[in-house]
Amino acid sequence: MDFINNLALGFSVAFAVKNLFFCFVGVLGGTLVGVLPGVGPLATIAILLPVTFSMGPDSALIMLAGIYYGAQYGGSTTAILLNLPGEASSAVTTLDGYQMARKGRAGPALATAALSSLFAGTIATLVIALFAAPLTHVAMAFRPPSYFSMMVLGLIASVVLAHGSVLKAIAMVLLGLLLGIIGTDIYTGTTRLNMGMLELADGVDIVALAIGLFGIAEILRNLETNEVRDVLNEKVKGLWLSLADLKRIFMPSVRGTAIGSALGILPGGGAMLSSFAAYIVEKKVSKNRAEFGQGAIEGVAAPEAANNAGSQTAFIPMLTLGLPSNAVMALMIGAMIIQGIQPGPDIIVKQPGMFWGLIVSMWIGNFMLVLLNLPLIGLWVKFLSVPYSVLVVAVMAFSAVGIYSASGTLFSMYELGFFALLGYLLMRLGCEPAPLTLGFILGPMMEEQLRRSMLMSRGDPTVFLTEPISLAFLVAAAIVLALLALPSIARKREEAFIESEG
Repeated sequence: MDFINNLALGFSVAFAVKNLFFCFVGVLGGTLVGVLPGVGPLATIAILLPVTFSMGPDSALIMLAGIYYGAQYGGSTTAILLNLPGEASSAVTTLDGYQMARKGRAGPALATAALSSLFAGTIATLVIALFAAPLTHVAMAFRPPSYFSMMVLGLIASVVLAHGSVLKAIAMVLLGLLLGIIGTDIYTGTTRLNMGMLELADGVDIVALAIGLFGIAEILRNLETNEVRDVLNEKVKGLWLSLADLKRIFMPSVRGTAIGSALGILPGGGAMLSSFAAYIVEKKVSKNRAEFGQGAIEGVAAPEAANNAGSQTAFIPMLTLGLPSNAVMALMIGAMIIQGIQPGPDIIVKQPGMFWGLIVSMWIGNFMLVLLNLPLIGLWVKFLSVPYSVLVVAVMAFSAVGIYSASGTLFSMYELGFFALLGYLLMRLGCEPAPLTLGFILGPMMEEQLRRSMLMSRGDPTVFLTEPISLAFLVAAAIVLALLALPSIARKREEAFIESEG
C-alpha cells in the first residue's frame, strides 16, 4: 500500500503543469544535445546549472534528468543516419544501425532504437521505483565509517572504469579531492587552501568548475577538429516495424535492459559501458550473429535498450546513498546542494515529493521522447547544418551570463576561465576530467564522515575495520585494486575501451 501511495504522490508532482513543461524542455534539450556531436549531456547539464537556481528542486531535477536520458535517444539518430554518434554511448549503434540505413532500412533502425529505448526506460524506471526506497531504508542503518568506506569504493571503481591510464585517473581523483576541501573547515571554522583569497572561503564554485571542465573545455577541443558534417537529405521512410522485426528485437531489448539496469548502478558505469556490454553479449547469443556488423537489427536494439536503462538506473545510488555513479550524477548532486538539499537517504523522508516525482517523470519523459524522435527525425538532422562557430558563441555567452547572474561577482568569471583552461589542458594530456568531478563532489562528504568516525572512535582508526559493513566495502575496494594490477585484466580493460570508442 505504501508503494501505491508513493507512486500516487509522484504522479501528483510529475503531472503538475510546471513539471510537465520542464520535463518536456529536458527531453527536448537532451534529444538536441544527443543529435549534435561534441556537446553531450554532461556539458549541457553543467551549462544549465545556473538556470536551475530560480526553479524548485523537483522541477530542476526533472529537467536535468530529462536532458541525461534524452541524450541517449538523440544520439542514435545521427549514429544510424550519418555513422556519427551524437553521444558516446551511441557509438556501438553505428556498427549495425548505419549499415541498415545504407541498405534502405533507416526507418526500421530508428524505430527499433526508439521502441527498445522506450521499453528499457519503462522497465528501468520500475526498477528504480521498486528498489530505491528499500535501499534507502538500508542506507539509514549506515554509520559514518560505512559511508566513508563506501565512498572509497566508489572512487576506486570510477578509476577502474575511467578511460585511459589508471595512474592519470587516480591523479584526477586526488586533484578533485584537493579542490573539494578548499574553503572553510567544517569543524574549526578556519579557512584553508584558499591562497589568501576571501572569495574562496566558501570553496570552489561547482558551477564554474563544471561548466569550465566540461562545457568550455569541450568546445575548445572540438574547435581543433574542425570536422565537416554531411547532412542526410534523403527522406526517411518505413518507420513501422514488421512482425518479424518485432520478434527479432524483443529478446535483445530484454537482455539489453537487464544488462543496462545492472551496470548503470556501478560507479563509472552508466550508459556507455552498458551499450558496449550488451552488444558483445548479443553478438555471442544471437542466432543471426553472422549479420552483426552488416546491419543486424539486434545490434541496434540491444545497445539502445542498454544505454537507456543504464542512464536511468544510475539514479539509484544517487537518490538512495547520495553517491554519484558517474560525472552526470555528480552534477545532479551539485544541483541538489545548490537547492539546499543534502544528498543521502534522508531525501525520501524530507523530500518525498521530489523523490517520487522524479521517478514518475521518467515514465512521462520516455513517452515524450518517442513522440519527439520519430516524427521529427528530419528536423533533428537539419540541426547538424548549424555552423559550429555559431553554436560556440551562443554556448559561451550563455555560460558566462548564467554564472555571473548566479554569483554576481567577477571572481566567478575568473574561476570559469581557469577551469576551462585546466579542462582543455587535461584533455590534451589524455586525462579524463570525470574522476576529478567525482572526487570534488565526494571530497567534502568523505572528510565529514572520516572526522565523524574518528570522533566517534576517539581517534582509533581501526573503527573502519571493526565495523562489518565498512570492512566489506574496504575489502571490495582492495580486491578491485588487486584485480586491476593483473596484466591480463589491464590489457582487457584497454582493449574494451578501444573497441567501445571505435
